[in-house]
Amino acid sequence: MKNATLYLDTQRTISDISPYIFGGFAEHMGRCIYQGIYDPQSPLSDENGIRQDVMEALRELNFRSIRYPGGNFVSGYHWEDGIGPKEQRPVKRDLAWRSIETNQFGTDEFMKVCKALNTQPMMAVNLGTGSIQDAANIVEYCNLEGGTLYSDLRVLNGSEAPYGVKFWCLGNEMDGPWQVGQLSAEDYSKKAVQAAKAMKLIDPSIELIACGSSSSHMNSYPEWDRIVLEETWDHIDYISMHYYASNRDEDTASYLAYTHNFERHLNTIAATIQYVKAKKRSPKDVFISWDEWNVWYREMNGNGEWQQAPHILEEVYNLEDALVVAQWMNVFLRRADVLKMASLAQVVNVIAPIMTRTDGMFKQTIFHPFAAFSRHVAGQSLDLNVVSDTHDTAKHGSVSLIDASASFDPERLEGTLFLVNRSQTEALETEVVFQSQAARGVKAVYQMAGEDPKAHNSFEAPENVTLQQVEAGEFQSGKLVLKLPPLSFTAVVLDY
Repeated sequence: MKNATLYLDTQRTISDISPYIFGGFAEHMGRCIYQGIYDPQSPLSDENGIRQDVMEALRELNFRSIRYPGGNFVSGYHWEDGIGPKEQRPVKRDLAWRSIETNQFGTDEFMKVCKALNTQPMMAVNLGTGSIQDAANIVEYCNLEGGTLYSDLRVLNGSEAPYGVKFWCLGNEMDGPWQVGQLSAEDYSKKAVQAAKAMKLIDPSIELIACGSSSSHMNSYPEWDRIVLEETWDHIDYISMHYYASNRDEDTASYLAYTHNFERHLNTIAATIQYVKAKKRSPKDVFISWDEWNVWYREMNGNGEWQQAPHILEEVYNLEDALVVAQWMNVFLRRADVLKMASLAQVVNVIAPIMTRTDGMFKQTIFHPFAAFSRHVAGQSLDLNVVSDTHDTAKHGSVSLIDASASFDPERLEGTLFLVNRSQTEALETEVVFQSQAARGVKAVYQMAGEDPKAHNSFEAPENVTLQQVEAGEFQSGKLVLKLPPLSFTAVVLDY
């Protein structure tokens, strides 16, 4: 049996954990909105067409924010098409996903969904085909009390109270040649600064996210990020990161060490932020919003062939994908000092933890680790000292068999350990050595494990891979001893 030792000290903190790292992303793309969140044809929808089974599952994930309406979609979207009487809304072509957009779901419908979920809306403005004035107008529509053209229009459309949208994305992936309205870093920065000025003149309290590189594989990365940060620094609060993981080579050992890629990307952007801050001699901080992240590599055809709600990009997730997602969230905790927002892309049907059909839904494997983190993480991230046996991988060399993170909530006197055993064959005996403050006991242990890394859920077998409560480990001489099965994710809730 392989071994690992974790040294846990509640005084050795990294940072307070922002609740907004538990965010989602809902784009007008495929069946995310239509036939996902909004499906008037389903018997499971309410009188407004909102799927109630989907809403219940989204409440379990407990997204603290949801990014909307895109994504690539936003760069060709005119937000006024999606408000007002539904029978008067125009049907248009969505150029991003080559689909037909009916505009039956828009800003007001999204705000009602957010209110029902008790989540913060995170709105993106169109800096592709859209204008600076368009960006200011939607802030006015959403956030002003009334007495002006667009705030009065919101009242006329049935929402007297302003929505108070705090977070706004200044466009999406504007470096990408696939983007309608692609811009150079210099031209994007100029437009973003002017949009930011106009938007903050409407509502000075909003927080803005500038477009970082759309991928670390872009030739312009990370120079794009440096230029954008230098030009927009005084106007923004966050810079975005996007990353999608893949196992195209079917190399499970290397895939389960993907955290090396995540951390290298995050550390590069964090270092770029610090460089710009030093260069500007600035007292302010800019943080990272990782507002697109997920596993995505099997279903890559985004051509909707000019259909409404086309069945595109409907990835089926398996056990190894769930273990990568769990490790991704471990990285979130380990870099809680710079990462303050994140959005799982996406929330329903399209590369998503929830899959629907008209008469039902099921939870994909990746649903369960996200729900565990979202449910139990609060307070501060802890700097674990990890000593572990290793194994060799083709892409990352020798890596630790265990990937781990920890949180501690001093108010509730509760902590959580999140552990992934990367080995496909070996159980891992893991000792948790408490330093400065020992846990009094274990409240609960939840675990996902299996022998087949390709095992997945489906409508026919919705519980094939899920998170189960298992027996707690044993305290031996002040240490907690756990036996982690191969290919496993374990969440340990500690009582202090």
